[in-house]
Amino acid sequence: MSNIVAKAQQAVMGSQGDKSNDLAKETKEISNKDRLTTDYGVKQSTADDWLRVVSEDKQGPALLEDPFARERIMRFDHERIPERVVHARGAGAFGTFKVYDPPTDLTFAPVLTDTSRETPVFVRFSTVLGSRGSADTVRDVRGFAIKFYTQEGNWDLVGNDIPVFFIQDAIKFPDVIHAAKPEPHNEVPQAQTAHNNFWDFQYNHTEATHMFMWAMSDRGTPRSYRMMQGFGVNTFTLINAKGERHFVKFVYTPTLGVHSLVWDEALKLAGQDPDFHRKDLWEAIENKAFPKWKFGVQAIPEADEHKFDFDILDATKIWPEDLVPVRYFGELELNKNPDEFFTQVEQIAFCTSHVVPGIGFSNDPLLQGRNFSYFDTQLSRLGVNWQELPINRPVCPVMNFNRDGALRHTITRGTVNYYPNRFDTIKPATVEEGAYVEYAEKIAGIKARARSSKFKEHFNQAQLFWNSMTQVEKNHIIEALSFELDHCEDPVVYHRMVERLADIDLGLATTVAERIGGEPPKEATRPNHGRKAPGISMLEFPGEKPTIISRRIAILVADGYDPVAYNAAYAAASSAMAVPQVIGPRRAKVVSAGGTHSVTPHHHFEGYRSTMVDAIFIPGGVDAIRTLSTNGRAQHWVREAFGHLKAIGATGEAVDFVNKVIALPAVTVSDSEEAHESYGVVTMRHIKPESLKDAVNIAKGATGFMEKFFYAISQHRNWDRELDGLHTQVAY
Repeated sequence: MSNIVAKAQQAVMGSQGDKSNDLAKETKEISNKDRLTTDYGVKQSTADDWLRVVSEDKQGPALLEDPFARERIMRFDHERIPERVVHARGAGAFGTFKVYDPPTDLTFAPVLTDTSRETPVFVRFSTVLGSRGSADTVRDVRGFAIKFYTQEGNWDLVGNDIPVFFIQDAIKFPDVIHAAKPEPHNEVPQAQTAHNNFWDFQYNHTEATHMFMWAMSDRGTPRSYRMMQGFGVNTFTLINAKGERHFVKFVYTPTLGVHSLVWDEALKLAGQDPDFHRKDLWEAIENKAFPKWKFGVQAIPEADEHKFDFDILDATKIWPEDLVPVRYFGELELNKNPDEFFTQVEQIAFCTSHVVPGIGFSNDPLLQGRNFSYFDTQLSRLGVNWQELPINRPVCPVMNFNRDGALRHTITRGTVNYYPNRFDTIKPATVEEGAYVEYAEKIAGIKARARSSKFKEHFNQAQLFWNSMTQVEKNHIIEALSFELDHCEDPVVYHRMVERLADIDLGLATTVAERIGGEPPKEATRPNHGRKAPGISMLEFPGEKPTIISRRIAILVADGYDPVAYNAAYAAASSAMAVPQVIGPRRAKVVSAGGTHSVTPHHHFEGYRSTMVDAIFIPGGVDAIRTLSTNGRAQHWVREAFGHLKAIGATGEAVDFVNKVIALPAVTVSDSEEAHESYGVVTMRHIKPESLKDAVNIAKGATGFMEKFFYAISQHRNWDRELDGLHTQVAY
């Protein structure tokens, strides 16, 4: 009986299967039983030869009468559609959204209040500035857009990994994007903000000051899409069953924590593995390490709209969490990879104007413009019937009098295509039937091209952001600004930007000026108010618990490796749902000490780099370590991982190898059978079997080798290594 009830609920409430079943109608499975046909269904005898005049010894002209060849070439010539102007480079996945603590005091929207539902979603991640062929790991804002296929219609939450934006009014969108994109005279640089035009705009458009600080922080170089926060950016509204309205900002926080790449690593990955983030997302889902985010809102009652020293409708401002805490009530999970990239990831289209009853808009001027722009841009990319594409169409019934247009799919029977009509068909819905009714907001004002007074303050929250950073994060912002402005050739640009930084913090401006050749300011342009706020620093989000799930661990081997340590490390990493990657001098069989075991590495030292993993482990073995000690690339693996602040593990003879390669007195190693940790380097000279167990409890203060090593990995980076300046003393 319970199964019958569950099926009945899913039929009414919706489930993950709704969208999967909907897409299945359009999905083809290929097999060796299929035969090649044209698009009009006629079987073809060959895919290799154009119809032509030919003899046994002479080649004649090709014939235009060949419909098969013409169709193949025509289809190939028209495979591309216009790429997105922004957010062109992306990846995506299917998943589900569930509510566990319904905020019924805020909204009546069933997607946000019905705990029996499992709403299917599709999420698309993206960079903003680069073209479809650009690299994943560039410094940029990341898009984080969610399409909820609800039973009341599609709801699109089109967010970013940063909670604010460069502009307050959508009319400036062409300017901010033109300034950030490749410069018009030579079309460089690609997917970079390190150029004159971007920073010229940042100086001249002061409302961008807060946002460029976020972009220069570690938020601009995420370790993974799975380790990014998401923000709706704009101010939306929620309406409850009593008709009461709250202003809200949507927030979604990953259970794995919020983590970043280091800059040198990001630069190298852009060349070594430009698809790094795409592969990472795909790999995690294939390995069933499904990414999850806590989903919630910050909410302000309508009566409190004007009780803050900033305008809550200003998209260049956050709502500090000490003033407006985040209330988490749902969970977003991604658990299925796309079947085909183009038809699903590329053709999916989002519109901020797509909301469902219980969710509404505010007078946020950026949101108002996005509501127009996002709908409009789909017309040029996909055509007027873009909402009929399988990935975009709702799972609930769709019925209206919209007709015709290029590539219309729906066939609607009937003799009328207008309302009102003599049959009273397709009449408007009532509120009781689920109609969307706009909130009756009272508005008084004058028609003018102007903004309210609070919109004119542009620096307080830039200072708040800087003050809320840890010293590690401040160092990274200084390095980022120094890199970016170093690539600006026009002295006017970088001298002015030093002036702008003095509006935020004198020490920041002075340090950057010294590095880029700017004129160090003698005093702050405006005093720093000294305030901080929680929820801004990434280091406040280490993850719900220490874990190495989905983390890549490289195991470096050569002939003569220690099979005991190797097998234990591989088994323990796999058991913890990490991804062990065996790296050797060749991708062919490598034999252990004594010849009792062998392994075929996943990659060789030159084919894979330490940038692509989260940690490295080196088992002992006299012959193996002798080989690694004479291999410059193997040594570089260790130095580079150390420089990038990653956990390094070594046992047996590998302890001396690691010690010699790093060669820093401050980094100490084990001299006994006890596991020893120093700046994230975990060593054990004499193997103790109980320290190499398969099942590892990851916790701070553990004594076993695997426990210490896995805990070091779970911390993402060893920031003390950087704070004490050790990472700069090793060449990598």
